[in-house]
Amino acid sequence: MKNDNITTVLNLVLAVLAILGVIFALQTIFRTRELRSLQMQATQANGYSMGVQALANDTLAYSQKNPNSDILRILDILHFHQPAQAKPANR
Repeated sequence: MKNDNITTVLNLVLAVLAILGVIFALQTIFRTRELRSLQMQATQANGYSMGVQALANDTLAYSQKNPNSDILRILDILHFHQPAQAKPANR
C-alpha cells in the first residue's frame, strides 16, 4: 500500500513536470519568434536612420560649399547642424 501511494505521487509529480516542460518549450518558441521579428525591425530602423544621417551629412557638406539659409534652418530644426559659435576675442 505504502509503495503504491509513493508511486502515485511520483507519477503525478512527473506528469506536472512534463506539462510544465511543454509549456516552457512553447513559450521559448514563441518568444524566440518575437525576438527575431523585433531584431529585423530594429535592423530596418537602424538602416533608415543611417540613411537619414548620411543625407543630413551630405546636405551639410553641400550647404558649406553653397550657403543657403533655408537649408541651414532646416538642419538646425532637425538638430543635424550645430550653429557656428562666435570665437572669443584674443586679449
